[in-house]
Amino acid sequence: MPEGEASGFYEVVAGRRSIRRFTEASVPDETVWRIFAAACRAPSAHNRQPWRFVVLGRSEARRRLVERMTARWRADLEADGLPAAEVERLLQRNEERLLKPPLTILVLLTMEDMDAYPDPRRRTAERTMAIQSVAMAGGQLLLAAQAEGLGACWICGPLFVPELVRETLELPESWEAQGVIALGYPLEAGRERERRPVEEVVLWR
Repeated sequence: MPEGEASGFYEVVAGRRSIRRFTEASVPDETVWRIFAAACRAPSAHNRQPWRFVVLGRSEARRRLVERMTARWRADLEADGLPAAEVERLLQRNEERLLKPPLTILVLLTMEDMDAYPDPRRRTAERTMAIQSVAMAGGQLLLAAQAEGLGACWICGPLFVPELVRETLELPESWEAQGVIALGYPLEAGRERERRPVEEVVLWR
């Protein structure tokens, strides 16, 4: 671990875990705003900042969204031929992860300020740049949460049903769900996952 001014940053990075169980304690609004401020300092393509966020507390809107997402996922799992008991287990676990945290934060993408091109090749690249930008903002949000003593977990479920998310929450037409972050004070330390050795994923030329 590096010493000096940088050591605190590396401790935050090393300490981050995916947290799925939280206490009942509320997260202060000022803490949430600091976390968003950090997320919005992320780099983005052309500095267009194509990220959008929706905060869902323990609200009727969140309950309605989770109910509709659960119904859609049930249909997918049953179509996949999973046994009924396994379907129920997966759906119950998913509902708990989305409903029990004090806050869930929808992470969304908008292309409204990105460049428009006439050809598919550049349109695809521009969209990829926007997705990368949103992902970087989400990563900084997770690190900011860790620095604040909070736990968080990125959940990809909304990515499969962007139209359902937009319709249920009455969001602007251009907002596309990319994921949801469960946020709160951790009930327990998350499990450290094995990481590939750095030497295995870095190539020098």
